[in-house]
Amino acid sequence: MAQALLDRAFGQIRAEIDGLFGELLAVPPDPRAPLYEAMRYTAIGGGKRLRPLLVTASAGLFHVDRARALRVGLAVEAIHVYSLIHDDLPCMDDDAMRHGKPTLHRAFDEATAVLAGDSLHALAFEILADEASHEDPFVRAELVAELARASGPSGMAGGQMMDMAAAENTLDLTAVTRLQQLKTGALFGFCLEAGAIMGRVPPEGRTKLRGYARDVGLAFQIADDLLDEEGEEAKTGKRVGKDRERGKETFVTLLGRDRARQQAELLVSQATEYLASYGAEADLLRAIARFAIERDH
Repeated sequence: MAQALLDRAFGQIRAEIDGLFGELLAVPPDPRAPLYEAMRYTAIGGGKRLRPLLVTASAGLFHVDRARALRVGLAVEAIHVYSLIHDDLPCMDDDAMRHGKPTLHRAFDEATAVLAGDSLHALAFEILADEASHEDPFVRAELVAELARASGPSGMAGGQMMDMAAAENTLDLTAVTRLQQLKTGALFGFCLEAGAIMGRVPPEGRTKLRGYARDVGLAFQIADDLLDEEGEEAKTGKRVGKDRERGKETFVTLLGRDRARQQAELLVSQATEYLASYGAEADLLRAIARFAIERDH
């Protein structure tokens, strides 16, 4: 039953997010056309759409209008896609494949890839600031502030900087955990808080959602580390084994595969406990927590 719920939810959110990106990124009949084509190449038809799904699942707890939740999910996905474009660049990870096709800078060129990433970053905040995302300007302002915090130096970008430095330094488990809490977990945290913000839940009422996001984010990253060690490129859609090649410490190198799996299971159990006060309306979030560690891509 949980798997069927998850399959339906993923199928729906992928179609919805692709449709919204398609509308927003219509190619203009002028010299900007290659930029829009590049944005469409990377934003449409790829990825799990896990972050928008987390936003809509959280929003569902508070009976938030789905159309508005989708716009917020689209904004966070724009941030995620921009981060992948920049992550793949030669100056960072220099990856050739993403989602089973050539990375953007390989399919187009480096300069276009940089501009496409920059444009998606800007688009995220344009979406949140629009009245269509929420009628309350205070809610919109809080969404903008929280996404900026989650994607900047105190969140994802800070985690990426730590990740780049990790290849030159030996990190312990505490440091790797901190790195991943910023690089992956900060955006997860925004996704869960966004639903509550739209539902006008005060910060003190979001503690359990933040706990869920923290634990699912870490479990998700452990699963990623395991996939990098054991995954098949045909399924993951990207190169595997790159962390070990670069000498980077991960949850798997520090804990070993068995202990890493056990830790991921513990984190998922803790995450679902945070949802104990919710009923069937949180079933999708419970299923997502399991998906975080059971996926093969």
